[in-house]
Amino acid sequence: MPTQIKFGTSGWRAVMAEDFTFANVRRAVTGIARYVAAQKPQGARVIVGRDPRFLGETFCSMAAEILSAHGITPLVASEPAPTPALSYAVIYNKADGIINFTASHNPPEYNGIKFSSSDGVPALPEVTKKIEAEIIAADSNLSDGTSKGSLKTESLDPKPDYLTRLRETVDLNAVRKAGLKVVFDPMFGAARGYSDELLRGAGVQVATVHDSRDVLFGGHAPEPDDHLLETLREKMRETGAQIGVATDGDADRFGIVDADGTFLQPNYIIALLFDYLVESRGWKNGVAKSVATTNLINALAEKHGVELYETPVGFKYIGELIMQDKIAIGGEESAGLSIRHHVPEKDGVLAGLLCCEAVANRGKSLRDQLKEISNQVGSFFPQRENFRLTPEVKTKFTEKLKSNPHEFLGHKVSEVVRKDGLKLVLNDGSWVCYRLSGTEPVVRVYSEARSEEGLKNLSAAAKNWIFE
Repeated sequence: MPTQIKFGTSGWRAVMAEDFTFANVRRAVTGIARYVAAQKPQGARVIVGRDPRFLGETFCSMAAEILSAHGITPLVASEPAPTPALSYAVIYNKADGIINFTASHNPPEYNGIKFSSSDGVPALPEVTKKIEAEIIAADSNLSDGTSKGSLKTESLDPKPDYLTRLRETVDLNAVRKAGLKVVFDPMFGAARGYSDELLRGAGVQVATVHDSRDVLFGGHAPEPDDHLLETLREKMRETGAQIGVATDGDADRFGIVDADGTFLQPNYIIALLFDYLVESRGWKNGVAKSVATTNLINALAEKHGVELYETPVGFKYIGELIMQDKIAIGGEESAGLSIRHHVPEKDGVLAGLLCCEAVANRGKSLRDQLKEISNQVGSFFPQRENFRLTPEVKTKFTEKLKSNPHEFLGHKVSEVVRKDGLKLVLNDGSWVCYRLSGTEPVVRVYSEARSEEGLKNLSAAAKNWIFE
C-alpha cells in the first residue's frame, strides 16, 4: 500500500530514500497537478522552485514533466531561490501556484514539498485536503499522467523582481548613511547572493560566511539558532560588525545576533519590529501573532492602540491577514514574519534587513531598543521545549488535553484557549501552551512568565503536568 502523503503546516516533509522517494514525489506532484488543473482547466502556469538540497534539480525536472502532462505550463527557477522570492514571483507573474522543493530548516537528510496558491499564501488546510484526495484518486487511476501534448517549459529567475521589491520596502540608504557593518550567514541555503548582494549594492559594508553550496549544510540542520551561529559571531568580531543576520535553508526564517554577540530570540525580534514599524511607518492597522508567540506583542498592541489577532500556528493564517491588509506585521515564535504590502509568506531576508534599518535609524543596538520597550510595557520571558512521549504517556496526555484546568502552579486559570492545542492563561499574566506534533511522538510546550524565576517555576510545572 502506498505511503499516505499528508501536508502539515508547512507542506509535506520526509527523509530522503525512506518516504521522500521518486515514486512518492511523483504521487505528490500528480496530486497537486490534478488539483490545479481542476481549478483552471486551460492555461494554468505553476512555478517550480527549490532550495539547494540534494537532487533538487532532478525533482524540479520531474515536476515540470508531470505538470506538462496535465496541461499546465511549468515556470522553473533555474537556481535555488528563497521561499519568499518564489512567493513574490507567483504574484508578480500572475501564476497559479508554487511547487517548492524544500525542507526549510530540517536536517540535510530531509526534503519536502511546499505548495502555495496564486496569491503566494501557503496552501490552507481546505486546499491541502483536496490535494491529498487527488493523490489517492490518482493512485487508483493507472492512466493518470498521460501526456496531453508537449508544453514548453519556461525558465524563471525570481531574484531581480524580488530584490527590487525589497529596495522599495526597506530604507537601505539609512543603513548606508549610518555606516553599519553587517555579517550575513545564509547557512549554505537558498538566500546566497540575496541579502548580501542587496546591501552591497546599496553601499553597505557586508561580509558573508557559509556562502557556498553544501547539500549537507555543514553537517547539521540549516537552522539559524543560537548554537549554530558561532561562525557568524567570529566574523562579526573580525569585521567589527554591529549586526549579524542569518537565514535558514529556504530563507523563510531568520536568526539575529546583536553587536555584542547576543542572539535575540525571534519572539523579541517580532515585537521589536512591530514597535519600529508603528514608529517609522505609522502603520496601526493591526498586528498578528500565533497562539504560541510572546505576549509582549499584546502589551505593545495595547500601548499603540492597535488591534491584535491571535492565530493558530502556521503562517498561512497570518498570510491571509496580510492579504486582507488587516495587519502591519505578523509573526510566529519559530522565526517567521512578514509585513504589510509584502508577501503573505515568512520572509527571513526581509526580517534581517528591517533589523538593520531599525539599528541604523534608531542609532541603538537591538538589545538597547528592547530594554526601552521593556521599560515601557514590562518584561516578558518566553521559551519553547520539546518532550518525547512514550505511547502510554501520549495516550494519557492526549485525553488530558481535553480537560479544563481551573488552577495551574497555584494560580487561577483565567482563560482556556483551544485555537491550536491547549493554552492556559494564568491570572498573573503567565501562560503555557501544549501542542502535540502530528509527525512524531513529541509535545511542544510553549511558556512565558513575567520574570526569569517565574519562567523557571512555570517550566517545571508545565513538564510535571505532562508526566504526572
